[in-house]
Amino acid sequence: MWERGRPPRKPRPSPILVPPPPPSPPPRLLARLPRSLLALAARAMPSRRPSPVLLLLLALGLALLFLLLSPASHSAARLSRSLATGSESASSSPASAAPPAPVKIYMYGLPSKFTYGVVRSYMAARAPSGSADPGASLPDEQLRYPGHQHSAEWWLFRDLLRRGPRDRPVARVDDPRDADLFYVPFFSSLSLVVNPIRPPVSANASGAAAPYSDEGMQEELLEWLERQPYWRRHRGRDHVFICQDPNALYRVVDRISNAILLISDFGRLRGDQASLVKDVILPYSHRINSFKGDIGVEGRPSLLFFMGNRYRKEGGKVRDALFQILENEEDVIIKHGTQSRESRRAATQGMHSSKFCLHPAGDTPSACRLFDAIVSLCVPVIVSDYIELPFEDVIDYSNISIFVETSKAVQPGFLTSLLRRVSAERIMEYQREIKKVKHYFEYEDPNGPVNEIWRLVSQKAPLIKLLTNRNKRMIERGANETDCSCICSTSQSVMSTAR
Repeated sequence: MWERGRPPRKPRPSPILVPPPPPSPPPRLLARLPRSLLALAARAMPSRRPSPVLLLLLALGLALLFLLLSPASHSAARLSRSLATGSESASSSPASAAPPAPVKIYMYGLPSKFTYGVVRSYMAARAPSGSADPGASLPDEQLRYPGHQHSAEWWLFRDLLRRGPRDRPVARVDDPRDADLFYVPFFSSLSLVVNPIRPPVSANASGAAAPYSDEGMQEELLEWLERQPYWRRHRGRDHVFICQDPNALYRVVDRISNAILLISDFGRLRGDQASLVKDVILPYSHRINSFKGDIGVEGRPSLLFFMGNRYRKEGGKVRDALFQILENEEDVIIKHGTQSRESRRAATQGMHSSKFCLHPAGDTPSACRLFDAIVSLCVPVIVSDYIELPFEDVIDYSNISIFVETSKAVQPGFLTSLLRRVSAERIMEYQREIKKVKHYFEYEDPNGPVNEIWRLVSQKAPLIKLLTNRNKRMIERGANETDCSCICSTSQSVMSTAR
């Protein structure tokens, strides 16, 4: 009821209860907050004048919204997301990740004359006068590769012939359409020495010497390959050749220089024929028996040992200078010797009983003597300024060898003074490190050099893919233009962009 003479009393607004601040909403609701706050304000706001409490509530809500949308809040969200991602990646660490798929390699089924036929020709050329050819009646699987320092070509060939599941960086495929790389299993190093330096009076029972021409074999091999569509497809870029002897495949090396070459060093190769980028350095096969004993210096009375050809060409001329300096030194054994059973027995005894083994350059920077020393636990002393060494991505040769510059090594007294200052404890440290890596140089070891060679070959596959794709869009270049790929490959003469 209104009282007479007074205007009606305004109804008192109900007191507004301020609820506790709500918990922070998840990020996906942030976009909806302004509309919710305005709806709340509209319901609580009186029709005429806003309440101070309501204004305070609205200000607090806007402040909360500002904090949630501030850069610091985004940083926290990013941090939480990165932590979540980090935990997920930790659960899938390399230790638990599956190994990469092996690179697929196709081995050409060359005519037998390029593989087992080379072994038979080698045996026939050394058959005693009047005797039957020892390899003529043997089946392929019973043939044995001659004891040769370049036997890597045999080990790789036999490895690819084996079937069954294996943990290898490469997997042989029977269909060339599935292959990433193509292996050419020509025994090029053995072919080079089929004809002996001093042939027997008669090569076989018939009395007629069996003709064999390594140069002819090289030409025939390339003629055969150049008829193959997969060779012509990329001009041999994705093919693999082994030419471990420095003179192997010398007649055709310019025609295969696009391919991956498995070699011992670059001593006889030009920069436009081979490089560390596309090719792989191999260890020689050791020619002497491995040392079976433990580390130590007690059974090694000799300070330094060397046995080999004294007179060599090119960088090997250092050998004669070292002979003159060292041959009269106490507890140093340095002998002239050639490849023979007697020389190998003497070298085995000398290396197994010496603390250090000398490795001077020969006709080329490397030789099998280095690997003979390693399997003998005889610390190599390398006097070869331009040597290339196998598997240097996993082996630090400064831990297992002593390197001496040629100019210093030929100074009288320098080399022996240097070695005499090395303590017995330091020698045993070298030997311990050698034992850790010795299996990398023993071809008969299942986890030895064959596996490492394939590992390095498989690592070339991405580069080959890059170059083959790149060549698809290349145009004709001038003969004197530099190839910007800079990987020591033959120039791209004519390449059409149309296919």
